[in-house]
Amino acid sequence: MSEKSKFSGCPATGIGSMPGGDAREAAKTVTGSFADGRGMPYLAELPARGPGADMIGRTIGMLVEMYGHVEPSGWRISDRPGRDTRRARSWLGEDLDALEEFTQGYEGLLKVQAVGPWTLAGALELRGGEAMLADPGACRDLAGSLAEGLRAHLAEVRRRMPGAKVVLQLDEPSLTAVLLGRVRSASGYRTYRAVDRQAVEGTLRDVLAAAGEDGTTLVHSCAPEVPFALLRRAGAGGISFDFSLLTEREEEAIGEAVEGGTQLFLGVVPSTDAASDGLSDPGGSVMGVRTLWSRLGLNPGTLAESVTITPSCGLAGASPAHARTALAHSARAARSLADNPE
Repeated sequence: MSEKSKFSGCPATGIGSMPGGDAREAAKTVTGSFADGRGMPYLAELPARGPGADMIGRTIGMLVEMYGHVEPSGWRISDRPGRDTRRARSWLGEDLDALEEFTQGYEGLLKVQAVGPWTLAGALELRGGEAMLADPGACRDLAGSLAEGLRAHLAEVRRRMPGAKVVLQLDEPSLTAVLLGRVRSASGYRTYRAVDRQAVEGTLRDVLAAAGEDGTTLVHSCAPEVPFALLRRAGAGGISFDFSLLTEREEEAIGEAVEGGTQLFLGVVPSTDAASDGLSDPGGSVMGVRTLWSRLGLNPGTLAESVTITPSCGLAGASPAHARTALAHSARAARSLADNPE
């Protein structure tokens, strides 16, 4: 089975985070927004609850034999699981309980998210306060712990939702900064050395493999300059990005990705209330996608099978009303694209 066919039936989805702190309300929203084949529900993240519910803390809670605690500067490595790690694991369990409740009998695609190894290495501090990114050996240990933790997490999701086809999304907003040596040190006065591209690619490949031989994977970044070719070589079946940040020099990589069977998760729907005026016209939201396809000389008939519509980024900063509207609008915009690709 090709990766492209694994994403069939996924016209729209969300990125991961949602506003508020009510796990049941979030699960109800993400499952209801994509019911009846309108898209892919996902395990919501609710960072408003505090440290441990943020995407870094949640992923640290998944690590195996590696722990973290919160310092004023952020998350730092620990010798043993303390209060912050336990809280992260507890909230993850609460969110899984809620999603399980609202997906009884569900048999479609279901997405879970975790922070990828390079963004995590740039955010998790060693005992001395520097990021793990500064220590290649620590990065290898972190990636191994993450891969093992993800295998356990995916097994738990599959046990709870046995009919679902689970998709693993790695969030890598810092990936380009890691590749270009732009991640700032703890002092803020210098940046960490750029990591070798082959090392970055190999580590991503190893962590994505946690989904299993037949697993379905994608990588998300809402930062500029997404390294499309590297992510495809690493084995990502889909790439999720903010469509508004796409530049002309990246368009060739988009064409190659489509022709190679990579699913594109296009963030075209505003993720905050301040930009919500454009949510009255689903067709208008995907006009730029149609234009890009035409400019690249791609067959409009491939749009529905190659593209999934999403908000531009996570919805944690939106109001609950806007979050619901943005997800519903994503599904409507995807339908507009499928019904009228030209």
